[in-house]
Amino acid sequence: MRYDSIDTGIATLGVPKIPSPVQKEAGITVHYFVSDKERVLIDVNPDNIKEQLKQGNDPASFELAGPRSDIYFDPSKARCALVTCGGLCPGLNDIIRATVLELHHRYGVQNIYGIRYGLEGFIPKYEHDVMALTPKAVENILDMGGTILGSSRGPQDIQEIVDSLERMNIAVLFMIGGDGTLMAAKKIADTITGRGLKISVVGIPKTIDNDIHLVARSFGFDSAVDVATQAIEGAHNEAEGYPNGIGLIKLMGRHSGFIAATAALAQQEVNFVLLPEIDFDLEGPDGFLHKLEERLERRKHAVVVVAEGAGQKYFEKEKQERDPSGNIKLKDVGLFLKDRIAAYFKEKQINISLKYIDPSYMIRSLPANANDSVFCGFLGRDAVHAGMAGKTKLIIGHWNNHFVHVPMELSVGKRKHVNPLGKLWSTVLESTGQDQLKNDQGGG
Repeated sequence: MRYDSIDTGIATLGVPKIPSPVQKEAGITVHYFVSDKERVLIDVNPDNIKEQLKQGNDPASFELAGPRSDIYFDPSKARCALVTCGGLCPGLNDIIRATVLELHHRYGVQNIYGIRYGLEGFIPKYEHDVMALTPKAVENILDMGGTILGSSRGPQDIQEIVDSLERMNIAVLFMIGGDGTLMAAKKIADTITGRGLKISVVGIPKTIDNDIHLVARSFGFDSAVDVATQAIEGAHNEAEGYPNGIGLIKLMGRHSGFIAATAALAQQEVNFVLLPEIDFDLEGPDGFLHKLEERLERRKHAVVVVAEGAGQKYFEKEKQERDPSGNIKLKDVGLFLKDRIAAYFKEKQINISLKYIDPSYMIRSLPANANDSVFCGFLGRDAVHAGMAGKTKLIIGHWNNHFVHVPMELSVGKRKHVNPLGKLWSTVLESTGQDQLKNDQGGG
């Protein structure tokens, strides 16, 4: 993908004129402020860089995240709000804690509010209380799964949300959520701009599927892979313990199969990986069921990992339903495969021992592992630095091993996918030994 034509400029509320209070720590001057001129290249391919320079263009780059020497908001008067939206994900409480502690201890912000139950918390008719977020309130939340603020799904009136922000005299709003939340964040920020208000909106992208466009890694993904490998290990032990044993594991991944692919590489006991990005047939000489039969003939056991969004073509004739956020409710490909596998081998009069495992809700509601917890700390602190500097309409992303500012409009409404021709998928094929599971003439 070429990035030379994208605009990575970050919107600001005005010129920051207040010396940052983080310039001194324990009486010692800190010299690690970041300038807006410090950039992180988006495309590090040397040939593409040379081509851009040859054309007289600067290679596309992101603004580096981090503390600025001057800030926009007066910490003694600023009020900040945090909200978590959408599905649960390991690390939500880590983000909340890091953000609150950075605001309170490093910037001296005393008024920090937690909005309860997602965007519903802004709407008066729901009558959700606001939570005062103090260091004491977040002191012991790292070992808790979920989010202490609660969450919800579904759209809320943007005008009412901005009305609430005005009434509360909020300076910076931190929105932690996935693609739907970031879409709402952009609408909120645009409405704020339209009203001429000075409110910063900073997004912290949340998706356990790791599928946010222009974000190399999202929090919760590492924890999800960690637990998924345990499920794979259990499925392998079950499969190996019986003649013609099959372990079938359904993992998260509505549109992108990063968890399934990565977990298969982390626990190399998997023989088949089915992803939303990679089409596969069930029937036919090169279809999944026949290849599974061949595997059992050779090794007497098999382990199959399927991402929840895989194989949805097999449900095209069924009526589509949507959740409160407007997302299409996926059909359960795990149970579908379980039934199809059982029926296939029953017709062949081959006895199998099939064990089905779906750890999805357990994974997403667990606390973050150590790597994700550290990662969340960086995200939360850099979100505070951006918001207090008066930057807005951005998300904190991770790109080329740096934390960066990504304009919301570049990421919302787009998804990152496993590349069928890329290194991740080719390595999965090497590790599992599976074929592409497609017949020459289609079928299935």
